[in-house]
Amino acid sequence: MKRALITGVTGQDGSYLSELLLSEGYEVHGVVRRSSTENFERIADLSGKIHLHQADLLDQLSIIDVIKETQPDEVYNLAAMSFVPTSWKQPVLTGEFTGIGVTRVLEAVKLLGRDRIKFYQASSSEMFGKVLEVPQTETTPFYPRSPYGVAKVYGHWITVNYRESYNMFCCSGILFNHESPRRGREFVTRKVTDGVARIKLGMAKTLKLGNLDSKRDWGFAGDYVRAMWLMLQQDKPDDYVVATGETHTVKRLVELAFDAVGLKWDKYVEIDSSLVRPAEVDLLIGDPTKAKTKLGWKPEVTFEQLVEMMVKADLARLQGQSIPDFKAKGI
Repeated sequence: MKRALITGVTGQDGSYLSELLLSEGYEVHGVVRRSSTENFERIADLSGKIHLHQADLLDQLSIIDVIKETQPDEVYNLAAMSFVPTSWKQPVLTGEFTGIGVTRVLEAVKLLGRDRIKFYQASSSEMFGKVLEVPQTETTPFYPRSPYGVAKVYGHWITVNYRESYNMFCCSGILFNHESPRRGREFVTRKVTDGVARIKLGMAKTLKLGNLDSKRDWGFAGDYVRAMWLMLQQDKPDDYVVATGETHTVKRLVELAFDAVGLKWDKYVEIDSSLVRPAEVDLLIGDPTKAKTKLGWKPEVTFEQLVEMMVKADLARLQGQSIPDFKAKGI
């Protein structure tokens, strides 16, 4: 039985990845931070199936201890300060978690099992920022437009550096936006679907948004964690763009969400200039050719299916009904 260790296990991706690894017969261990208000909502159904350990990406010794204790075959570093707007308010902390934190995990892996432990780093399409070519590939130069994007660039390149310096099996997945009913409500996709559900149920009258013209390449998180796993099953480590190859505006996201409940979006949406980023990322669209050809990976859930899935889940949640079970391998 293979053993995997996941940082950020309580997040959206951590929960889907845990489900996938369990279905593949893994023993799954997760890292959680010590907190007086722990939130295990996304992995509540996995209680008793995965093993949780306290550690912190800000504390080198705790990372060493958890890897020494669990003796993993694979380490998936998903933990980060992941909400981009907050990175302008907390740039130093974002750099510590999202940048230097990667180095701490890599150092622990190098110290305890660089010849046998495979490492996955969650890189991000936000590294492309003010894009220098369309679509973006593994060789597109980075031009990050937020402290989060800058920190992710550091995490990406330090992973490459450890692979080349110490002959470690280290992969980075440059994942474009990936969403699900488990996405936090502060993210625009979930903010929209939750807001639409509230308006449909008479719990809200308006939905305030920022830039409706931003374009993103959105996919289903359950599809994307499968690409993470496939990267660590290869004979040689490498970096891969994981995306749908399609782009949609925030406006199109809004239209589809309101269509799902039979309402006209322009009657309810208000533009709030305070929600516009200090430095906007206008267009992201990835080229997943390498992941498709080398990993045999492709997305199974369409953008339209994703939006409908999220709206249905929010309607069910707000009405106190059981949430539809959207697992990692599709809907």
